[in-house]
Amino acid sequence: MDLNLPTTIAGLLVGIVVGATGVGGGALMTPVLVLLFGVAPQTAVGTDLLFAASTKIFGTAVHHRQGTVDWPIVRRLALGSLPAAAATLAWMTLTATSQVRDGFLIRLVAIALLITAVGILSKDWLQRLGREGHAGVMAWLGRSQAMLTVLAGVILGILVTLTSIGAGALGTVMLVYLYPVRLTPQRLVGTDLAHAIPLTIIAGLGHLMMGNVNPTLLANLLLGSIPGVLVGSWISTRAPMQWVRVGLAIILAAVASKMMLT
Repeated sequence: MDLNLPTTIAGLLVGIVVGATGVGGGALMTPVLVLLFGVAPQTAVGTDLLFAASTKIFGTAVHHRQGTVDWPIVRRLALGSLPAAAATLAWMTLTATSQVRDGFLIRLVAIALLITAVGILSKDWLQRLGREGHAGVMAWLGRSQAMLTVLAGVILGILVTLTSIGAGALGTVMLVYLYPVRLTPQRLVGTDLAHAIPLTIIAGLGHLMMGNVNPTLLANLLLGSIPGVLVGSWISTRAPMQWVRVGLAIILAAVASKMMLT
């Protein structure tokens, strides 16, 4: 493997953000690869999916040992997301969407970034809404929780497969509203990380078969991201997370604007 210091440093910085906030792997890495390193959007998405899967395995292992993964919720999400990811990959292959024009894919990533930024900023509001909602709405939510969780998985499966973005930020936002009491902040992060692993593996392997993964680039990113996740996890216990999330949302919105104008 040829060591590429800039991409390793990029992996380190993104790993720190993922460790500190639980989000940002796809939302930051894909734009960084496209805008800073000139990687083709298709290759950026495919490489980032396997990068995210590899990075989040470490975080999930820690959460599993601590008992902060709600596996029944993971199964509900996967019931929707994994078939959706497989169907999206099949559609991309059959329609040659894997070779879609770069400009279209860049704008699709930008839209996903904007949705992610809004999701990060609205996370606390959605959690309060879920806890203090109208009794009738809460009763309906309780009856429909399993179905809505599977539907949330379908949405994540499609979006993540197309753009590599959404498994972290949008996944946690959906879970915050669907399970405002059941999921504590630690269980929220652990559950979302655990679900993201099979989703990003399936989507990433599909992109690998379509030729959208750069193995050397992936290895350099992981070389930096693995220690970065450990550093970020240490920071998360000491930094004011509210301001970290706001800063991340502002960065994502700015990057999305840049990609829209590219």
